[in-house]
Amino acid sequence: MNVLVVSPHPDDETLGAGGTLLKFKNQGHKIYWLNVTNMKTEYGYKQERVDERNAEIELVKSAYSFEGFWNLELEPAGVDKYDMGQLVSKFKVVFEKIKPELLLIPYRFDVHSDHRVIYDAVYSCTKSFRVPYLKTVLSMEIISETDQAPQENGFVPNVFINIDDYIERKLEIMNIYKSEIDTAPFPRNANAIKGLAAYRGATGYYNNCEAFCLIKSRIE
Repeated sequence: MNVLVVSPHPDDETLGAGGTLLKFKNQGHKIYWLNVTNMKTEYGYKQERVDERNAEIELVKSAYSFEGFWNLELEPAGVDKYDMGQLVSKFKVVFEKIKPELLLIPYRFDVHSDHRVIYDAVYSCTKSFRVPYLKTVLSMEIISETDQAPQENGFVPNVFINIDDYIERKLEIMNIYKSEIDTAPFPRNANAIKGLAAYRGATGYYNNCEAFCLIKSRIE
């Protein structure tokens, strides 16, 4: 099975599906990563910070042993500036190269505008007659974004993937992003990530789970 995770920003892939990616990789599936935004000097970031972020991405790529990686390097917190048709075209190119059977994407109502725009653009690429190879689309739960969705659009997961054997490695990988994880009460902290996994695990009747919303599934 070809699995593609789409992250609005580096770290979303790990927060939302790190354990799941590790599990699928261990099971012999092919995992791919499409990252949409990145720090660049033209976006106002210092070269030192850009270099640090790119080094983190390389370490994360190596940690998961992805079969393929695409980095669109669009402007962080500025995805809504891009034409929707342009975004869709960029995603379609990657889809045709990978032909994913399972797609992991951000939640439609995440509080971050980048996540919402990317959801809309990616979902536009999932018409069955356009991508007959795509069987399942899942929305990820990304701590500090998905939990901040408006009350009427709160995340109610219906897919739970056991990550008992992968939660510690997920945290190790998350710690590569030095500026994205911190101590409490910062939301992206080790205890919160573990706590969410344990909470979702209780629902899924495991010790630790990552939770997803099933967007679509085709069963042959």
